[in-house]
Amino acid sequence: MFAACADPKAIEGLTWAACYLTSAKHVDFYWSFVTVLALLAITAPAALGMGFMGATAARSHILPVSLLGKIYIWMVRGVPDIIFFLFFVIALDQGIEYVKSLAVCPGGEWPWQGLEFRVCTAAKVPLGNSPPIWHQLYGFMLAVITFAIVFGAFVANVIYGAMNAVPRAQLETAEAYGMSRSQVFRRILIPQMWIYALPGLGNLWMILIKATPLLFLLGVKDIVYYARELGGSKTQVYEYPHGDWRLWYFLGLMVFYLAFTRISEIGLGKLTRRLSHGQATAGGEALRKAAA
Repeated sequence: MFAACADPKAIEGLTWAACYLTSAKHVDFYWSFVTVLALLAITAPAALGMGFMGATAARSHILPVSLLGKIYIWMVRGVPDIIFFLFFVIALDQGIEYVKSLAVCPGGEWPWQGLEFRVCTAAKVPLGNSPPIWHQLYGFMLAVITFAIVFGAFVANVIYGAMNAVPRAQLETAEAYGMSRSQVFRRILIPQMWIYALPGLGNLWMILIKATPLLFLLGVKDIVYYARELGGSKTQVYEYPHGDWRLWYFLGLMVFYLAFTRISEIGLGKLTRRLSHGQATAGGEALRKAAA
């Protein structure tokens, strides 16, 4: 990074520390924080959308649609996250390559050879000669889809319960005023249910934050990967030899996650107070008394 860093073994003190912390590997480490934040920024709304669709389907008066929504909630919630993550990423990757093989592989040969899944070279996603960035983006995309599906099922369960928590009298009153079923759903049920869903959604957001280290298991080089790589013991064959510093790197990650969850708690608290205004809930009643 700096001219003084040309020979790391010939420097010491603060210069050594400055060169060490600005090395190419550390720059990748700093960018991995962006990867985690990008995962959260994309996965949270995606999971919320899938959860809303799942909850709406589960409440449908059409039996096949209702069963589909309830099976989605039940199936994903009933399987340990780590198993679903590892299985779905492999299954999705192989499914994409299989569909591509039907179009690009000669003769559309079946990719299974015994118990091993193989496709022609042209069907690989991404291609073997693709730049490393495409492999990283592809792995990140698979991780986002998997996170969205898994957490979407939990979101669907929360929203489904919140919809059922809205007083039935409000819905019946809207129907008595001549609103159609879709109008009651859009104008009465959805606005009212958020206050009941927010505590559960807030907890899921915290769980999602704590689940981001699973990127490491999915092959994405995240902050856990770099903390382990950088903190491990480095002998004299490395540019910056040092002892086992993993304790300090993981301590830094703990501080990062604690600070991030604390900021999230503050934001969720403000959102809860805003949504509680005018609501017939304990939070809404407390705001009414405080303003009186």
